[in-house]
Amino acid sequence: MRPGTGRFLVLACVFVCAACGLVYELELVALASYLIGDSVTQASVVLSVMVFAMGVGSLAAKRLRWHAAAGFAAVEAALALVGGCSAMALYAVFAWTGGWGGLWATGPRCLLVAFSLAIGLLIGAEVPLLMELIQRIRRQDAGGAVADLFAADYVGALVGGLAFPFLLLPFLGQLTGTLVTGTVNIVAGGALVLGLFRRDLSRRARWTLLVAGVTVLGVLASAAVLVGDFERAARHAVYGADVRVALQTDVQEIVLTGGTRGRPLDLFLDGRLRVGGRDERRYHEALVHPAMAGPHARVLILGGGDGMAAREVLRHRGVDRVDIVELDAGLVRLARHDPALAALNGHAYDDPHVHVFTADAFLWLREAPRSGFSGYDVVIADLPDPGITASTKLYSQEFYGLARRVLAPGGRLVVHAGPVQSRPHAFWTVAATLRAAGLATTPYRVPGQDAGFTPGPDRSAGESRAPHDWGFILATAGSRGPPLRLPGDGPRLRTLTEGGLRRDALTAPAAGLPPSTLVHPRY
Repeated sequence: MRPGTGRFLVLACVFVCAACGLVYELELVALASYLIGDSVTQASVVLSVMVFAMGVGSLAAKRLRWHAAAGFAAVEAALALVGGCSAMALYAVFAWTGGWGGLWATGPRCLLVAFSLAIGLLIGAEVPLLMELIQRIRRQDAGGAVADLFAADYVGALVGGLAFPFLLLPFLGQLTGTLVTGTVNIVAGGALVLGLFRRDLSRRARWTLLVAGVTVLGVLASAAVLVGDFERAARHAVYGADVRVALQTDVQEIVLTGGTRGRPLDLFLDGRLRVGGRDERRYHEALVHPAMAGPHARVLILGGGDGMAAREVLRHRGVDRVDIVELDAGLVRLARHDPALAALNGHAYDDPHVHVFTADAFLWLREAPRSGFSGYDVVIADLPDPGITASTKLYSQEFYGLARRVLAPGGRLVVHAGPVQSRPHAFWTVAATLRAAGLATTPYRVPGQDAGFTPGPDRSAGESRAPHDWGFILATAGSRGPPLRLPGDGPRLRTLTEGGLRRDALTAPAAGLPPSTLVHPRY
C-alpha cells in the first residue's frame, strides 16, 4: 500500500473514533440529565471528569507506544464495550435500585463518574497511539503530524456531535444508539489494526485481538436484540406493572399508567410524575380558580398540555377564548385522543373556545401581538418546577416581564412555584422575581394528599412521590397583590374552599431575595 493511502486510512479511523467518543460523552450527559436532573451540573461533572481522564489516558499510553498496534486495538475493544453498554448499565441501576430513592441517591452518581473516567481514559489513550501508527507509515515532522491528526479528530467530533441529536436519538434512541456507536467503534479500530498493521502483530496477538473483537461485537449485538425487552422491563420497574402508554416525542418521554379498571391515571413526563390521578384536582383547582375571581373572558395557559388546567377554566361561565401554549405537540395529541386522559381532562380540546399553539412559551410571549390586542384577563403558568434547569428561563424576570405585557388592565397571573415546605428558597425566589418584574404578589399554598405531583427536580422518594404541599403565587400589575378568594358565581369545587385558601395563605419573609434572570438563574 502506498504511504498516502495508509495515512488516509489512519486519519479516517481517527475521524470515526472521534465521532464515537463524542457520542459517548453526549449520551452520558443526556442520560444523567434525564435520570438525575439538573442538566448543568451533570454536564459539568461528565465533561470535566472526562477531560481530566483524557489527560491521564494520554500519559498512560506512552507505555504502549512500542506495541502501538496491539495497544490501540485493545483500547478500541475496551472503549466499544464500556461506551456502548454505558447507557444500559446506568438505566438498569436507575430502574432496579429503588428508582426514586435508596441507592439512587449515591450509587448511580458514582457509576456515572466511573463511566466518565473510564471512557475518558480510553479516549485519551487513542491519540498518542494513533500518532505512533501514522508515523510508522511515513515519518513526518511533529507539527505536521499533529495538525493532520487533530484536524481529523475535530472534524469527527463535529460529525458525532451533530449525529447524536439529529440521527441517533430520534431514530434509534439512547440505548440502541449507543450500542450502534460501540459497534462502529470496534469495527473501525479492528479493521485498521488487523488490516493495515497486521504485520506488527504476532500470529497469537492477531487471533487474540480477533477473538476479543468478535466477543465485543457479540455482546453489543445481543444487547441490541434484547434492548426492547430490557426497556419494557426497566419501565415496569420504574413505573409499575400497569404502564399503558410509553412514547418518546421530540421534546420528552411520556408515560401513562393506570386509567383502566378503576386504577387512577398517572402521567409521567421525563420520568417525573406530572398528573397524579388521586390528587390532580387539588392541584389544578388551586392553580386555576383563585385567578378566575374577576374578569376571565380571555385566558392564556402557558404549558398545561395535559388539558387539566383548561378543564378547570372551562367550568366557568363567560369564558370566550382559551389559548394554550404548549411546547410538546405529542402531549397535546395524547391528551386529545387517549380515552382515559381525554376523559380526565373533560375533553377540553374538543371545546371550540380552546386554541392550541405549539411553541416555546418564552418565545411565544416575546412575539405576541401588542397593537390592537386588549390583553388576557387571566394568565396561568402551569409549568415544570423552577429547579429543573430547562425551566429556569420560564421563571425569570424577563419571562414575567413578557407575561405582564400581555395582561389586560387588572389582569391576573398565577404561577406554580413549587413546594413551600421542602423548597422554600426556590418558592420565595419566584415571588421576588415576580415583584422585580413590576407585579404585586399574593402567595398561597395547598397541602397535598396521597401520591401527588413531583414538587421538585429530584427523584428522591420523599420529594417525588409524596409532596407536603404545592405553592402558588397570584400576581397583578399594581401596588397591592390581588385578593385571595374564589369567584362568587364559579363552579362548585371538590377540594378547594375559600376558608381553606385563607387558612393556608402565606406571608412573604421579611428578608428579600434577589430575582432570577436569564443570565443569573438563582434556583
